[in-house]
Amino acid sequence: MKKITFSLIVALAALVTLPSAARPKTDAYLMVYFSDSDHCLHMAVSMDGYEFTAVNDNYPVIAGDTVAEQKGLRDPYIMRGPDGTYYIAATDLHIFAQRYGYRTTQFERDQNEFGWGNNKNLALLKSKDLIHWEHSLVRVQQMDGFHDIGATWAPELIWDDQKKAVMIYWTIRRGNGACKLYYAYANKEFTGFATEPQLMFEKTIGDHTALDGDIVKGNDGKYYLHYAEYDEGFSGIMVAVSDNISGPYTFQPEIVDKEEKAAEAPNCWKRYGTDTYVLMYDCFGRFPSNFGFLETTDFKTYTDIGHFNEEGSKMKATNFSSPKHGAVTPITKKEAKKLLDYWNENPVHNDHGMRR
Repeated sequence: MKKITFSLIVALAALVTLPSAARPKTDAYLMVYFSDSDHCLHMAVSMDGYEFTAVNDNYPVIAGDTVAEQKGLRDPYIMRGPDGTYYIAATDLHIFAQRYGYRTTQFERDQNEFGWGNNKNLALLKSKDLIHWEHSLVRVQQMDGFHDIGATWAPELIWDDQKKAVMIYWTIRRGNGACKLYYAYANKEFTGFATEPQLMFEKTIGDHTALDGDIVKGNDGKYYLHYAEYDEGFSGIMVAVSDNISGPYTFQPEIVDKEEKAAEAPNCWKRYGTDTYVLMYDCFGRFPSNFGFLETTDFKTYTDIGHFNEEGSKMKATNFSSPKHGAVTPITKKEAKKLLDYWNENPVHNDHGMRR
């Protein structure tokens, strides 16, 4: 009996150590973004976190008209799950759908009642290999208590260690009012919600509006929510903090970006082997638009490190320009090379009919 017990302990110890030893080292980066020219999903990889190269020659890797009801994907976010599965969430919206013959009106519903770019759905995708994707739509506007929404935008994802589930959080605007951030937990299949959407964050001063939220866990164990605040036509990046992943979040009064023009769509990711976080955001107020970058270790002091391909900046985009609303997740160098090789060998150089 003692021998059996000892053998079981040894076997269990071996099982415990195997996943850690077998876990691939994530030592490269994958960026997803969209383009105003096609409303499709694009990808770029980086081996060092400074220089990014678009796969498929910067043509789309997933076309909006293959996965979205409005035939357009915007605001993509990508996350690597603890099981190695990759998850993407995006806005189901095409703001130029009338121009390209997808509908007969500028927006899906009346602009006076529902505002700019009004839409109803979120798009969810998942993949084991970053090449072949399954997709679903979450029809938020059809849910009880949300029939009056004017927009459901910019979904992002984070793994909740306590819930052991993917938390989806995104922007909702009721009618043509202020934007607020909501959250819900995804079902295990990642085809919809397992819980009802709940309010996560809103600005309570005047008519300030908060959108494009991005949550990252800091070196101190707290959760930092970067978001875009719109106030009298100007947009800047701000930060709020919480001890809990779903809030409540306490906002800080300072704008953290260094831009003279409007910025939105913050995304925060960590450099490997350091305590440094990179805050990336969309400088949509510039022409042409670009991504801006800051670095921080404490989410109080932010150092400006420039823009893609700007003189003096380390941040480089080797074969693309004017990306929109991007997000970065860790991958391995092996996965990065596989993506580059796959699209070099199987290029799809058009804006429609991409692989699902």
